[in-house]
Amino acid sequence: MVGTKITHNAPASGLFKYWIGRAFMAITGWNVTGQLPPDKKFVLIGAPHTSNWDFFLGLATIFIFRLKARWLAKDTIFIWPIGVLLRALGGIAIDRQHPHGVVGQMVNSLTQSNRQVILLAPSGTRKKMPHWRSGFYQIALQANVPIVCGYVDFKNKEVNLGLVLLPTGDVKKDMVRIREYYKDVHAKYPEMVTPVRLSEEV
Repeated sequence: MVGTKITHNAPASGLFKYWIGRAFMAITGWNVTGQLPPDKKFVLIGAPHTSNWDFFLGLATIFIFRLKARWLAKDTIFIWPIGVLLRALGGIAIDRQHPHGVVGQMVNSLTQSNRQVILLAPSGTRKKMPHWRSGFYQIALQANVPIVCGYVDFKNKEVNLGLVLLPTGDVKKDMVRIREYYKDVHAKYPEMVTPVRLSEEV
């Protein structure tokens, strides 16, 4: 399990959230492994995403890493009054029916900030889709920041932050590395897993 010491250069959160995250993982019997890169800015992705548990496990994980991140989620969960809390925790509401402009906004936000982390689920939904959405890749590529990959493995009850990849623009080459990282991860609902590929690869 990750310790209390801050070991990264990205925006940091306090010890109160750390102990909330630790308590949640201890009660549920999960373990957190891995480490964050030394970069001050990056895009953090979490997969596979097939359950509401993924959100709570992911949030607890960034608390344990003492990482302050802005995370993207569908606007329908930001209902009052819970929406106030979600925004306070870094949530950004995205209208999935009109996603145009989100990539540009996130790129501008990253390039104009000295320290910032954008967190999202590349599948975009808990339902099985033909492929991941490429927004995470385009944000990192255009902002020239690394992609940090994280997984939630329900078989081993482990959340890991592992692969760090600076996108090259060669989508097929980069996605081979990302697929390798996720190949042995077990989702809560395996039949709902969206394949780790982008439409640009087809």
